[in-house]
Amino acid sequence: MTPLSEDPSPLIGEDDRDTAVQRLQEAYAEGHISHEEMDECLHQVLTAKTHSELVSALASLPEENAGATSTIAAQSGRIQRRGAWRVPRILKVESAFGRVHLDLSRAVIEHPVVDIELQLGTGRAKITVPRDAIVDAEGLRTVWKDPHYKTRRRPRPGGPRIRISGAMGFGRLKIRHARR
Repeated sequence: MTPLSEDPSPLIGEDDRDTAVQRLQEAYAEGHISHEEMDECLHQVLTAKTHSELVSALASLPEENAGATSTIAAQSGRIQRRGAWRVPRILKVESAFGRVHLDLSRAVIEHPVVDIELQLGTGRAKITVPRDAIVDAEGLRTVWKDPHYKTRRRPRPGGPRIRISGAMGFGRLKIRHARR
């Protein structure tokens, strides 16, 4: 009979590792950890194989800012954000019936990765991202039509990564890069 592993913690995925690296970068940028601490923790995060190893690598960091998540919800009608608005780290958009238009082209994006979680019933959604943004919509489940998005031929380095996830019923998501 083989003994059970001492660490029953599940293996981590690349998304978990990316999130941990981002937390380290944010803690360093905000002055919560020194350069040496960041290097040490970054090594631990990049070599971690299980969830418990990842948690111990991040144990010295301050708690995540709860204000980094915002929810925009409407039963029906239009949800629209444009101009110079501050984009939270995690944006949840919920609408049963209606249109959604998020224009991030002139928005203030302070995080290297922004997660947009859509929970939409019917209606169209349009998201305009900055020219240099990298878009990942693999986490979005659709019932009726697939998202309409053409990836940029030559992505520019340094732009934010926009991850779109969630579920859409009967409607279509159109994602486009800003022209300027």
